[in-house]
Amino acid sequence: MTDRTSPPTALVVRGGWSGHRPEETTDLFVPFLSAQGYVVRVEPSPAVYADARTMAQVDLVVQSVTMSEISTEQVAGLVAAVEAGTGLAGWHGGIVDSYRASSEYAHLVGGQFAHHPRRTAGPPLGPLCGDETDSFVTHAVRVVPEQSHHPVVAGLDDFEITTEQYWVLTDDYDDVLATTTVEARPEDPWHDASTSPAVWTRRWGAGRVFVCTVGHRPEDLEHPTVRTMVERGMLWASRREHAL
Repeated sequence: MTDRTSPPTALVVRGGWSGHRPEETTDLFVPFLSAQGYVVRVEPSPAVYADARTMAQVDLVVQSVTMSEISTEQVAGLVAAVEAGTGLAGWHGGIVDSYRASSEYAHLVGGQFAHHPRRTAGPPLGPLCGDETDSFVTHAVRVVPEQSHHPVVAGLDDFEITTEQYWVLTDDYDDVLATTTVEARPEDPWHDASTSPAVWTRRWGAGRVFVCTVGHRPEDLEHPTVRTMVERGMLWASRREHAL
């Protein structure tokens, strides 16, 4: 149980694959959290999740760790903290492609990265045809009309962005706030368009989880609508905000 008279605390956990710029992207939001009164601690790995005393004092975890590993003790510590009220928030592969070998983590977060289409035609597997922008496609992110009142997306419009478009595997326990549709092109092995959640929330025990699948690079997170959703999502997930 955290002390309500002390400043709220945010734990930024970052690392894994460097292509998602974990330091640069999380650094975009540290000043925002500080301005909201949070004491921010930054850790380079999920090892801190196994420290029960530390996690009990954390109001919000912001994670950007892609294609990495997590121990049984570490994932158990994260799950226990969220169940007790700690918020968990993140974007893109830093939250939905973090620890592929951990089903417990996927169950907590509510989604797993499966694919992002290429801009240029080519085989569905294997190396990219060019640089990282070969996976950048222009696509729409649409707010779910029935969720337009939710504090994360209230007043925000649908938008288009050119970056990686995530096809994710999810379940219907997620509260989906926005979606994106991967089209079926002649060169693709799938035959019909597939709509995936792009932004969702999830309640877990006394805690809350926020996910935005947009955010491959800092420029994506600087898009005004994306940044607004992430900032709101972090606050929505935080124990301090929903405990007041």
